[in-house]
Amino acid sequence: MTDGQLNLTHQKLKTPRAAALAGILFAVLFSSSFVLIRLSIPANPEDSGTWLKDNAGTVTLALSLLPFAGIAFLWFMGVVRDRMGHLEDQFFSTVFFGSGLLFLAMTFVSAALAGGVLATYALEPSKLIDSGMYTLVRTVMYRITNVYAIKMAGVFMISLGTIWARTRLMPRWLTFLTYVLALGLLLSIGSNLWVVLMFPAWVCAVSVYMLASNLSKGEGSTKSEIRNNFK
Repeated sequence: MTDGQLNLTHQKLKTPRAAALAGILFAVLFSSSFVLIRLSIPANPEDSGTWLKDNAGTVTLALSLLPFAGIAFLWFMGVVRDRMGHLEDQFFSTVFFGSGLLFLAMTFVSAALAGGVLATYALEPSKLIDSGMYTLVRTVMYRITNVYAIKMAGVFMISLGTIWARTRLMPRWLTFLTYVLALGLLLSIGSNLWVVLMFPAWVCAVSVYMLASNLSKGEGSTKSEIRNNFK
């Protein structure tokens, strides 16, 4: 085997282990961004808009974290698909992949609307509030985030839980927990902060398990290679 082939094999073994950290990174960035936004922007979409003046800097910081959270989430999806391997079911994988992309797209759309409101307020503060456009955009942001995006997150979790139940790639307790949390997201009504944070917490738990599993497998394969070299 050539040096190039050895390096390629080594890289292929190392990549999933390192990429498993992406889920943890997503959980940290998304949770931090969402908490900052919720502490700065009132839950009621019919607010007077005072946060545009008082908390603009905090909201801008929160919005700047979301693109990096989205990138990390894409890596997390890649790690999950890599773990499935040849056991990947086309039907449930399509639902899993589509719902994950929809969740990410809706999150970005809501963040873009919030950024547009901030930019418009900085230029024409009185016109934005008096025209009724502010109330419209706030209502759209609320519906996208707290209804559609969260429901897609629930579908994402259910499809993965079903794949895990059929293939036994994950332990039963994690599959059961996935179903319970997914139903909580799908059946949730309102804008409770802690309900939304269940999704990044679940992603973090799954990533920690995969990272620990990959590391243990890596240590086992390294020990077997050492034993083979001494034979």
